[in-house]
Amino acid sequence: MFGLTEEQFTQYGVTIGLAAFIGFMLFIVWDLARKSKAGRFGTFVLFFVLAFGMLGFIVKGVLQLILGI
Repeated sequence: MFGLTEEQFTQYGVTIGLAAFIGFMLFIVWDLARKSKAGRFGTFVLFFVLAFGMLGFIVKGVLQLILGI
């Protein structure tokens, strides 16, 4: 399909899909902070706590690229 092997298509789909999902989750956190009138510190805490897992996933991907795993 589209001149790609199944493995390549899956890899690109997962990468793009997860990037879109992470972006959507960041939008949800921002919207939650805005609607709850959390203020600057509250918004920071929301992003730090709720986005910490996403950051770990991104770092894992970057490390895999750097180390060639």
